[in-house]
Amino acid sequence: MKCIVQSLSPKFNYNYPALHSLLLDHHGIVCNKNDEATLLICSDCLADLSKEKIPRFALMNDLYWGELPDVFTDLTWVVEKICAIYCTSAHVTHLFQSSDPLQPKVFHGNTCAHDMNIVSTASVLPHALTDVTGLLSVIFVGPGKFDPKQLGTIFHVCKAKIWAFLLWLKHHNCLYADIPLDPDAVDLYPDNDMIPGLSDCIVEDHELDATKV
Repeated sequence: MKCIVQSLSPKFNYNYPALHSLLLDHHGIVCNKNDEATLLICSDCLADLSKEKIPRFALMNDLYWGELPDVFTDLTWVVEKICAIYCTSAHVTHLFQSSDPLQPKVFHGNTCAHDMNIVSTASVLPHALTDVTGLLSVIFVGPGKFDPKQLGTIFHVCKAKIWAFLLWLKHHNCLYADIPLDPDAVDLYPDNDMIPGLSDCIVEDHELDATKV
């Protein structure tokens, strides 16, 4: 039996009626000279299919959760965290300053998400500002004094986008249908700026050599 996503989503309509409603990636469908469809399948997936098993990385293996409208394609992961019902991970950003004295404002680094037990299940959204910043950390390694503004837009949030996303979720996701939305909590977030309180989440290390990390 096909799920409702497969049956209704235009994403899974193809030029070949026999493939309609199947969870397939369009990039893996090739039309040959006889106007017939050929599916590109990797050896690992082919091995699973030959055993009548769903391949590990097949979309059908609960890896497709739908798509957001275009207006939300620019949501940052911080905004998603603010709007999420469950908080299951803490994010640690490692930022390393360039060792070149001529480029003191050049940085490189990464953000890692660390799994946790579910900290809380939201009874009202968005999450309180302090609850979100409590799960964020920035570790700065370098000789200079760190200015949070040097993070650019990594931790930027927009309260109008947060509110619009929550309204969309409430109308399109049954998990959000009965969760109250608090406009006063949204007002604590900036119009379009770095999430407040991030400065308190920064740890500076001026002794470690960034070139050796």
